[in-house]
Amino acid sequence: MQIEPFLRSSLRGAAFLVNSRKPRIRSRAWTIPSFFSAWVHTEAAGLFLGFHLWRVARALRRGEHRSPQGRLAMGLQAVTIAGLVKLVDEGRHVDDEFEAALSGHLTAAELDARPRSVRTGLFAPHLMVTDASKRTVERNVAYHDEAGWRHTLDVYRPLDATRDGSTKRPVVVEIHGGGWVVGNKNQQGLQLLNHLAGEGWVGFNVNYRLAPRAKFPEQLIDCKRALAWVRAHAADYGGDPDFIVVTGGSAGGYLTAMMALTANDPEFQPGFEDADTTVQAAVPFYGVYDLLDRGSAMAPGFTDFLRRIVVGTDPRTDADRWARYSPIERVHADAPPMLMVHGTHDTLVPVEQGRAFAAELRRASDHAVLYAELAGANHAFDVFPSPRSVRTVEWVERFLDGVHRGQIK
Repeated sequence: MQIEPFLRSSLRGAAFLVNSRKPRIRSRAWTIPSFFSAWVHTEAAGLFLGFHLWRVARALRRGEHRSPQGRLAMGLQAVTIAGLVKLVDEGRHVDDEFEAALSGHLTAAELDARPRSVRTGLFAPHLMVTDASKRTVERNVAYHDEAGWRHTLDVYRPLDATRDGSTKRPVVVEIHGGGWVVGNKNQQGLQLLNHLAGEGWVGFNVNYRLAPRAKFPEQLIDCKRALAWVRAHAADYGGDPDFIVVTGGSAGGYLTAMMALTANDPEFQPGFEDADTTVQAAVPFYGVYDLLDRGSAMAPGFTDFLRRIVVGTDPRTDADRWARYSPIERVHADAPPMLMVHGTHDTLVPVEQGRAFAAELRRASDHAVLYAELAGANHAFDVFPSPRSVRTVEWVERFLDGVHRGQIK
């Protein structure tokens, strides 16, 4: 039997929706395709909703709904449209998760008083942008001279920030993700850096060496070297060297957590052991927190990927090293205030990693440990503008501002 085009399109749309709602395919072959499909359909759900409404209108105009296959297609379209409406709604209602995380530290009035990002379009996430008109960017500033472009960073400054040391604005360091093997400073953290620079922060977006050429802990060493450089030069860009926070997603979330938990550890500061690498707060997004994956949450092949490409040793014979490189093993009482952000539908780094790390850090830390679990969000949800990512930027700014003003400790 030949499938009519309308039914074929409807089946395809329904399959994409199902994958967006249940993307946890534990298969080496299908995990990555499942993630990319779910990621795009979740964060751009408004665009896909518009397409399906147009497709239904077109089918009604052409009479495609009158055949048995057409009626089946209309039923599938109804279910898909309802599912997409739910995805859009989830993306626009992350406020509840963040408010629950911050409510014990900031009053409702203080939360409401924080600035909003520029929002354009209810169903057009690609048009939703953060205001870049209040900042300037200096590209490719070298923080070390060993690995060329991989040892550079971009500086985001408010337009009115002076370079004569007369101002001391809070500083944020952004670390990109990419599984430790891909990615760069031009791709990630841009919404947050634009927003924070517009609100008076000085931001540094950092590159670092990548695997397989650079094995653990060289990525962490690079980030610490960048932090030491930022602390030494922050005042040159109007920043306060005594108030530096760090953030990043995925592999960058892992590095963010390690930066926060291994301050001044000489193992990760060869040649610059005396440099101050403390941070005043950390915001890791959907990070890997247990390299040994003792909860068996990660997709098949994760440990083998780390062994061959990233770490370079076998966890069965080098378990101590793998544990030392795991944030969950480095928690301690003096950890800085931390806000962890993770999506419930994360395909690449399942939410169980975030939950376990947050629980362990809360047990050990004497400082604020906040955890926001976002319903329906997949991995890398904040990479491009969407209703969810724009609101997330605003809430992260509230947290960091609370730390800066001493209300969150």
